[in-house]
Amino acid sequence: MKRTHLPLNALRVFDAAARHLSFTRAADELAVTPAAVGQQIRALEDVLGVVLFRRTSKGLELTDEAEAGLEALREGFLRFEESVQAMQAGQSSHNYTIAVPREFYSQWLAPRLAEFQKAHPEIRYQLIADEDADFTEANLDVAIRLVEGPDELEGVELAPAQRVTVAAPGAADGWISWPTCPPPDDADVLLQVGNAGQALSSALAGLGKTIMPLPLVEEALGDGRLVAIDGPHDSRRAYWLVAPRPQWRQKKVRALVEHLTGS
Repeated sequence: MKRTHLPLNALRVFDAAARHLSFTRAADELAVTPAAVGQQIRALEDVLGVVLFRRTSKGLELTDEAEAGLEALREGFLRFEESVQAMQAGQSSHNYTIAVPREFYSQWLAPRLAEFQKAHPEIRYQLIADEDADFTEANLDVAIRLVEGPDELEGVELAPAQRVTVAAPGAADGWISWPTCPPPDDADVLLQVGNAGQALSSALAGLGKTIMPLPLVEEALGDGRLVAIDGPHDSRRAYWLVAPRPQWRQKKVRALVEHLTGS
């Protein structure tokens, strides 16, 4: 019999029924109906070409054919459990691979990762600058992206979706333009840059005013390096921590999410 054709669900039902010698108690264990157990057993008997149970005045009994295979079957299920535990062991790893925009890392994430590592000194980080990196190719645990939502991924919003127009005190009275937060259509654009990090550095240098996600400029607003010209206003985009569902369910990812969100 080919391994890919093993009737694993029916074998699991057989194991439960053999332990209890009762379709009803096996059904209770498996959270199905006794009829469903009986159907699975009949289907397994058809596949194997043998009878597995006989009914007697005392109840169900295993046939000799069923007894012959039961020990090896239970050993197999134990090996399955060991395999699952081995695969899940990686979830307790303390190594994190995170894709995150440079500017969000420096302005928001870095101090929070430092706090997390202080509480868990065994933790190690690997950072990927391309927040749009492929999860499989880059072996990512999580990514942080400036987006409208998690789309098909699991995710949580790390900071409110707000943006603010900022400039350094005494800055030139013109605009710094970048793709995600463009200036008004009639703006006098003094400088065009390619990303939020370049826009922030330009604003801090006094090269003009620009529209920024609030989390990137809160510290600079607080210490006076930048001033708010307009806003904050609600925005469609926010910084989201996202991951595919398998990664999202990992214990280590849940711990990081809880730390970053304070939940």
